[in-house]
Amino acid sequence: MTKINFSDEYFMKQALREAQMAAQKDEIPVGAVVVCNDQIIARAHNLTETLHDVTAHAEMLAITGAAEYLGGKYLNECTLYVTLEPCVMCAGALNWAQIKKVVFGASDEKRGFMKHTPPIFHTKAQIQGGILADKCSEMVVDFFKNKR
Repeated sequence: MTKINFSDEYFMKQALREAQMAAQKDEIPVGAVVVCNDQIIARAHNLTETLHDVTAHAEMLAITGAAEYLGGKYLNECTLYVTLEPCVMCAGALNWAQIKKVVFGASDEKRGFMKHTPPIFHTKAQIQGGILADKCSEMVVDFFKNKR
């Protein structure tokens, strides 16, 4: 049986679905999925307001779900797709989880990890940004526009 090789856009669209669920709950619309062997093993979206927990970011919840699914704490064969560039907290957690690859949609000029030095991720980790960036950014911008 041949494995289906899904594209980065397909998985980012799945993360966007999670972001839409966050927006429906009046959460900042960030969604994430963790993929291992071309299969989504965890899905999550921001729940900081719902859970009254500043650490309940989509990435953190996705890490927990993926680790539980795999039965171990390391995600060194996994890729995280997330609609917004991870913050320093999430990047640190992804580093500790030894994530193989991070693919994000929109950059986060205020709180994203990319502007921090020294680099947070392990030197072997692959980082890719800009997948469906306009769509991902639009969700966050619209959310805050509606808040004001």
